[in-house]
Order: sequence, then C-alpha cells, then structure tokens
Amino acid sequence: MSDARVLLVDDDEDLRPALEQGFEIEGLSVATFPRAEDALAAVTRELYGCIVTDIRMPGMGGMDFMRRCLEIDPALPVILITGHGEVALAVEAMRDGAYDFIEKPFPVHRLTTVVRRAIEKRRLVLENRVLRETLDASGDLESRLVGRNPAMRRLREEIAALAATDADVLILGETGSGKEVVARALHDFGDRARANFVAINCGALPKDIFESELFGHEAGAFTGAQKLRIGKLEYADGGTVFLDEIEAMPLDLQVKLLRAIEHRTVERLGSNRQIPLDVRFVAATKADLKSESDARRFRADLFYRLNVATLKIPPLRERRDDIPLLFAHLAREARARYRRDMPEMTPALEADLTAHDWPGNVRELRNITDRWLLGLWRGFSPETLTVADDAGRLADRLAAFEKSVIEAELRRHDGRQKETYEALGISRKGLYDKMRKLGIASRDDG
Repeated sequence: MSDARVLLVDDDEDLRPALEQGFEIEGLSVATFPRAEDALAAVTRELYGCIVTDIRMPGMGGMDFMRRCLEIDPALPVILITGHGEVALAVEAMRDGAYDFIEKPFPVHRLTTVVRRAIEKRRLVLENRVLRETLDASGDLESRLVGRNPAMRRLREEIAALAATDADVLILGETGSGKEVVARALHDFGDRARANFVAINCGALPKDIFESELFGHEAGAFTGAQKLRIGKLEYADGGTVFLDEIEAMPLDLQVKLLRAIEHRTVERLGSNRQIPLDVRFVAATKADLKSESDARRFRADLFYRLNVATLKIPPLRERRDDIPLLFAHLAREARARYRRDMPEMTPALEADLTAHDWPGNVRELRNITDRWLLGLWRGFSPETLTVADDAGRLADRLAAFEKSVIEAELRRHDGRQKETYEALGISRKGLYDKMRKLGIASRDDG
C-alpha cells in the first residue's frame, strides 16, 4: 500500500479539476476518473484511502459504482456527491453502506474534512487487519520459522516435540539467526503460553544491577533499595525465562543461577527466604559453551545443566534455498507495516540474494527487505560482501551464484528445461551438465 489516496469519480469537466486542485492544495493525493467503469480497476481490498463519487453519471452511476466497490471490500469508505433533490437517495445509500454524502453546492474544505475522517477510519481498518493476520500467523509454527530446507523442517519438529515438555533448552545460533523467535515458539506452543515470557539479555545488563534484576531485592537490602522489587525469575513464575547471550553472564552470578535452576527456588537480596519457582529456562548463545567452559570462562556445571536439550538454528548461508521464500514472507510483513506496493521480485534479485553470505542472517535479510520495499536498496555494495581470501572460497561463491541463477530460471519456467536453457543462452547439454555438477534436481525433460 502506498500513501493515502482519494479516488475521485465525476463526469463534470468543470467540477472534477476544481476538486482535484482543492484536494492537492490540502495535501491529499488524488486520482481522477470521468467514468466509474475506469475507476473500478483502481479499487482493491488493499486501497489505503477513500472514494468520492458523483451519483448521477452516464453509464455506471454512483450508486451502482458504490455497490461494486463494497463488493470488493465492505469496509471501503465511499462518499457520495449529490445534487439538489437527491438527498433521499443519498440517505438510502448510507443504509446500504456509504460512508457519507455531501450535497451540491459545497465548499471544498467541507469535503476535505469528510475525506480526512474517512481516510483515518480506513487506516484503522487496515491496521486491524494486519494485526489479525499477524495474530493468525503467530499460531502457525511454520509462519514463524519460515523454510522448507530439511534443517528448518527438523528444527520445527524438535520445537513441537519440546514445547509440550518442561525440559530446559539451550539454543545455538549465530547473531541474527532467530534465537528469540525459537524461544518464544517453545513458550507459545506449550502449556506455559498463558504465563509470562521473560527475556533477559545477559550481555546488556550492567554487572552491578544484574543480581537484583534476576533475583529481586527486599526494601533496604542495599543503598537505594527503598522498596521491594520482584526479580525477573520470580516474575516469570509459571512461564518461561529466556537467557539470551548466556555466555556474557558474570562467573560469580552463574553460581547463583545454577542454584536457582537446580532447586527451582529464588532468594531475593536481603532475604533468607527461599521462594519456589515454577519456571522453564531457555538459554541462547552464539558461542561454543563447551570451549568456553574448557577455557574456564563459563562454568562447566552450568553448561551441562542448561544443555538438557539443544536446538541448533542453521545459518542462512546453509539454507540458501529458503532465502527467496523467506524474503517474500518478510516483504509481505514490510508491505503491511509501510503500506507500500510490493515491487516485482526478479530472477536477478533472487540470484543476488541467494549468492550473498548473510553474516547477519535473518536480521540482515529483514533489513534488506525493508530497504527494498521502500525503494532504498540498490544491491550489495562491495563493502557488504564477504570477499573470499582464496581461490577455493571464490569458486564456492561463484558456484553458489551460478546455481541460484539456474534454479531461479527453472522456477520461472515451472521446471521446463528447454525454456530455461534458451533463456540462459546455453545448450541443452550445457544446462544438463551444470545441473548435474551443481546438484540441481531435474523435474522436466522437455
């Protein structure tokens, strides 16, 4: 969806340009049509704006045009321009779903006031739809963790199996790969979904307040502790605690966390009372905790206690076949947020995306998708690409790029090889050899 727009339909060659000018002076974008039949093509369920139409017009009249618009979307605001003696007809139209009507003659500012109210109502309707779609999608694990790659299918199966248990989970994944998305899925698809999900970034909390944040404190426990504070672990009772960047937790606090996990109790600072906890712990790390524990930078006992079940999120570069699908999914989300029309995704764009190494994983892809939808992305600059240091690595990158181009063309031609090798400008044997070399499955012999 683009910026708010008024669709103005009026056959009056004097009134139509005058209203158009009035709308533009008021800062409103307007598209004008002398015939209702011509305007219908611009009326969509996604239209962000309103419709202003005269009632009396040759061909399709304003009443019939309104009915056709409301068939497309009953929530479209339609404002009718009526002549003298047509008020009764306009009132009938209001009962049939018109937003408002305005009787000739009228000052332009009166019409623009009604239009602005209609546009605001339309904005709320569209935002509520996006919210409902988001809530509906959030109930589907496949919508949260998009991908058909075997590694992603396996990850979803493991999440579904673990969500129904209370087992503590360690999530392994690179920066931006979606560790919190996985943690929330474990919470939302399990029996704890109605309780709190409490996310704690262990790398962002200052050391001097870390203990108080986790365990809470009694009034007077230390200077400045003027009242009781419930810690995050206690606040999550009945729910899930997500410990992100667990490798950054100070060693002295790891001991206290280990005790809380083992005994499922918490002791506030300044208190001797053990408070029972009904909490599931989910930790996430981008580091190798085994190596960190061997180097004594992370407690081995805490590592083994957290490592009851492990979920590994594959980096984006290891599931390149998912990139076009994930890009399209993120683009639809961005379209709803920014109310922009979605540009066409070309084979060249798809190949460019698939060939990139994605050091920032899904987070980086989401940023690129937003910029693309907003018309701000012009491809990867040399600075953003990870350039190979040796011939072998460069050969891998070239092969990945070549594979992505061929796969994109095959998809564009529904797997028909004849059309694919002609589009690529190579022979049938050349395409066959490349597909065999690059491990591309054959779906068509034509």
